[in-house]
Amino acid sequence: MPHSLVLNASYEPLCVVPQRRAVVLVLNQKAVTLEETGAPLHAASFELPAPSVVKLTRYVRVPVRRGVPLTRRAIFARDAGRCVYCDAPATSIDHVIPRSRGGRHAWDNVVSSCRRCNHVKADRPLIELGWRMKRQPVQPSGSAWRILSSGRTDPRWMPYLKGYGADVDRLPFEPYGPDGIVVSEGSKGRRLAA
Repeated sequence: MPHSLVLNASYEPLCVVPQRRAVVLVLNQKAVTLEETGAPLHAASFELPAPSVVKLTRYVRVPVRRGVPLTRRAIFARDAGRCVYCDAPATSIDHVIPRSRGGRHAWDNVVSSCRRCNHVKADRPLIELGWRMKRQPVQPSGSAWRILSSGRTDPRWMPYLKGYGADVDRLPFEPYGPDGIVVSEGSKGRRLAA
């Protein structure tokens, strides 16, 4: 099932919901549609354009959120789907300081990696190999990263995420469907496993 982006009344990104939930919000006049998918939804007596982005009509107070959850999808999004060692398409995650040598499973120690680099590096630190990272790993911040770490993206959402912590120009994601994301590689795409 397709998903929709929900914005607060202040246009702050809140969450991603199934399209059915977004339609219910619109029909109950709790939200208005800002972007449509182009596909109509049919009912017995009317037709409604399927929403891609909805904005709540009333402001909802959001409790203070802790950091962005550390997930595989979020790591791929942060590193733009590329290996931090050689810039090839990433297929796995790697601990910069191996866990077997006391490394933590934290944002500043986990990076995306291609299969080759991950296999060669194994459980050795970068100093032993003489390698350097193309980008230093940092914890992403901003409400947009909660949306991006879900792995569900749509090009129509990008203008609404731009001002909330996401560098959308670096993101390689295109919509794949209800259960995944595609990393662009020129004209063809490769699906990442979750």
